Amino acid sequence: MGKLSFDQLVDLFLLLSVERIGPAKIRTLLSKFRNLHNILNASINELQEVEGISKELSSRIKKISSHRNEMKSFVEDELAKLKKLGGRIVTVWDEDYPPLLKKIYDPPLMLYVKGAFDERDNYSIAVVGTRSPTNYGKLQTERIVSDLAAQGITIVSGLARGIDSIAHKTALKNNSRTIAIIGSGLDVIYPPENKKLFDEISERGVIISEFNLGTKPDAVNFPKRNRIISGISLGTLVVETGINGGAMQTARLALDQNREVFAVPGNLGIRQSEGTNLLIQRGEAELIISAEDILTELELKLKPVIGKNIPKPEKDLNMFEEKIYNSLTNEPLHIDKISELTNLSTSDCLVHLLSLEFKGLVKQLPGKVFGLI
Repeated sequence: MGKLSFDQLVDLFLLLSVERIGPAKIRTLLSKFRNLHNILNASINELQEVEGISKELSSRIKKISSHRNEMKSFVEDELAKLKKLGGRIVTVWDEDYPPLLKKIYDPPLMLYVKGAFDERDNYSIAVVGTRSPTNYGKLQTERIVSDLAAQGITIVSGLARGIDSIAHKTALKNNSRTIAIIGSGLDVIYPPENKKLFDEISERGVIISEFNLGTKPDAVNFPKRNRIISGISLGTLVVETGINGGAMQTARLALDQNREVFAVPGNLGIRQSEGTNLLIQRGEAELIISAEDILTELELKLKPVIGKNIPKPEKDLNMFEEKIYNSLTNEPLHIDKISELTNLSTSDCLVHLLSLEFKGLVKQLPGKVFGLI
């Protein structure tokens, strides 16, 4: 399907209003019926032939068509309000729907959007964390986001108090793009003190919501919001969070979506560090101490936006170090292969690789594997 007409948009709103019918089931229905109109006009028996569609759900789908006139009025009103807000609806069939988000298991079929997407947004990093950060958490967020912004990386977060707000503000301060995913309607700014930040982001980035206008920021909305935060990003960085914090949920969603998760280690005994340290301990997040760690891990995926902007530090190398350094590529190599390429013994290679590591040119990975930073 291409860009939806008004009538098709009404069809979509109707289907999404059916209890227990979400994006995944609508996709399943579309695989059989090809378009939204056909779904709404199918018989109960035809609907039941689709996997996961019970007789009860089939009946609900059939009944919803009787509310078409009411829904048509609702959609007209919604679009008029959106126009006043300077917002719009973007569906999964539109060209400017975020391509990364489209790849997750259950992408929203419809987004409320304020602001304009940019090519750079395809290379986004999410930064999330506690609403009550320590000074350490604030400093690390500012430092890492500033460095990511310097490379043209779009910063994604949830407009919440604490780490989220710091991430957005730091991105804007560094003239970088930022995207805010909110758990309320586009006309309900939460927290209210972020009104100015909301306006700045909509002018220089994008505000996204999956919820109808007027939706309050109820707790049940945030898991859905969090899957968009991780789904629209190449990777998610967790700075500080408690074990039961929302950022932990975002990290789990990122892992489910086969996206990278990074975490800043924190002090033991500090509640705000319990979640990040647990993610690292379980091997669910990569420990990072700088933006460069993230850029290195995602180098191939970020290459179109950062190009060669990550400078290699200029260091004086002896002839053996230079020989080893020149044998390495962005693809990590085992010590035996390095030894073979350089005609140096394994022990000599290890000595010089250690020196290169100290000089910030080489990183060691598990299993005596080495690669360029």
